[in-house]
Amino acid sequence: MTSRFKHYVAIDWSGAAGERHRGLALAQADAVGGPPAIVRSGHRWSRPEILAYLLKDLPPDTLVGLDLGISLPYSDCGAFFPGWEQSPGDAKTLWRLVDTVCAGDPHLAAASFTDHPDASRYFRRHGAREGAAFHHPDAAHRKGRFRLTEIAQAERKNCKPYSNFNLVGAAQVGKSSLTGMRVLHRLGGALPIWPMDALPGKGSAIVEIYTTIAAVDAGRRPSKSKMRSFEDLNQALEALGSPIVAGSGPMDDHSADAMLTAAWLRMAAMRPELWAPAGLTRQIAVTEGWTFGVP
Repeated sequence: MTSRFKHYVAIDWSGAAGERHRGLALAQADAVGGPPAIVRSGHRWSRPEILAYLLKDLPPDTLVGLDLGISLPYSDCGAFFPGWEQSPGDAKTLWRLVDTVCAGDPHLAAASFTDHPDASRYFRRHGAREGAAFHHPDAAHRKGRFRLTEIAQAERKNCKPYSNFNLVGAAQVGKSSLTGMRVLHRLGGALPIWPMDALPGKGSAIVEIYTTIAAVDAGRRPSKSKMRSFEDLNQALEALGSPIVAGSGPMDDHSADAMLTAAWLRMAAMRPELWAPAGLTRQIAVTEGWTFGVP
């Protein structure tokens, strides 16, 4: 299979408070080949700037990977927020709810949603504040609720995902997910978002990525997925069959994640099984979504 995309952009995301974030990194790899490269090297991005980039500056026919959860668990309880009458029926309505509740939060942050008197019951927050509905009532583990794609990540890629309802510690993926949902809603349909939207025959599109999957496919262990030197990055790029980048010595792991995943997207987009994952139904697609790269 050949890919119809001309460019591949990976965005390492951050849900942190504040305007500009060291954890936001964009990298691009082109279909014609060559090593991946950081977009606007040296620039510290804000979330609104990334939204503007996606709307105005994205090269044509680009596959964009966003390293965040594009939805919340739904299938396990038949609802995002079981017992709350405002619980949306699909992911796009969830995005709108999050953006509406957080309309006053600066820099596309999402604190108002996690502090909402009803929504907060479903999250694990700082200060040992664990909502009464954070766990699935029948789950034996104490890790919170998971989407089906996250269960598949663990089973098929040996990853150790965290619940998108978790807002605490190094694994506070919930903040990235909620702030990302604000961006997805504000795109206003300008870009199709797979698998909620069908992959179009032309133009650009967005998928959810998990940079650990790219690292695993490049031969790194899930527990050692982070790369903090040019040497580590180039070893992983070579494992993917990608040209290496110039440089030596230490580098930040966010840039390394973005560059490796951009190169990985260039390869992965040509694998038809990744566009038709086992178990992905239309109902799952429109509610929970899926992580690209999990077959």
